[in-house]
Amino acid sequence: MPDTDNTGAHLQIGEVAERTALSIKTIRHYDEVGLVVPSARSAGGFRLYTADDIDRLLAIRRMKPLGFTLDEMRSLLESLAALDDPDATATEKAAATDYLAGCHTRATQACEKLSTQLDYARELTAQLSEFAPDRDGR
Repeated sequence: MPDTDNTGAHLQIGEVAERTALSIKTIRHYDEVGLVVPSARSAGGFRLYTADDIDRLLAIRRMKPLGFTLDEMRSLLESLAALDDPDATATEKAAATDYLAGCHTRATQACEKLSTQLDYARELTAQLSEFAPDRDGR
């Protein structure tokens, strides 16, 4: 498998799906809505992705369970890109920083809520374990 970390090589969608633990259908959807457009296409028209594309997909994968909408994901990705862009103006960088600070607060709150829900799920699992048969089927 090509190494995208250093060589700039491209990966096909199946390889990207394996690396990101996202389905091919999900990756195609993100392409269709413009969140992660493949960096290239093969001569046969297959989507080809770079390490930067994979990083964007991983960022999206992290945002999804926290309840970010597609538009919010897009804005977050644009803000991250603005901070990495040496040609971005000070105003653009300040706006990106402000947006990301709000996203950080929201992500922190979502994590706290998910942690509480996970605690509840573990409590229920422990409660039900006394009724579950052991490994021998008893």
